[in-house]
Amino acid sequence: MKIRVIQSDITAIKVDAIVNAANSSLLGGSGVDGAIHRKGGSEILKACQEIRNKQGKCNVGEAVITTAGNLDARYVIHTVGPVWNHGGIEKEKLLSECYNNTMDLAIENNVKSIAFPNISTGIYKFPKEIAAQIAIQTIKSFKNQEIVKEVIFVCFDTENFELYNRLFKNENNNVI
Repeated sequence: MKIRVIQSDITAIKVDAIVNAANSSLLGGSGVDGAIHRKGGSEILKACQEIRNKQGKCNVGEAVITTAGNLDARYVIHTVGPVWNHGGIEKEKLLSECYNNTMDLAIENNVKSIAFPNISTGIYKFPKEIAAQIAIQTIKSFKNQEIVKEVIFVCFDTENFELYNRLFKNENNNVI
């Protein structure tokens, strides 16, 4: 499995699945969540409403999969990251669960390529360095599976892009 980092708009990436840093309502919001819903169109919202009607809200750390609507992907995997508040090991575990549950859904749905945003680092105020370390380490734990061939961390802002690049350079020249 190839892992890489780019700086871009996640809604413009051509992959099998785009990950949405959703809120528990699954009905869209601000940041990447709002951008995915706007560009993906009403099909995504309709699919999210159907999920809500079946199971209720999506809890922190969980993930659900929908159509990608108008996006250049087959699926959107929505995961609800933790709000940092005062942080702690429980918040770190919940963020790791976002990546674990998303990858599990990707594998179940035969996703070959997947793009992740920087989950919880916007309005949820998760410290960017801790979040990046959790993301990278959690994704690396999936290296031995045979389904997902490429994981792309899509950084919208320069700060996250430079942070991921620094962490990747410590690993293996931007590609793990």
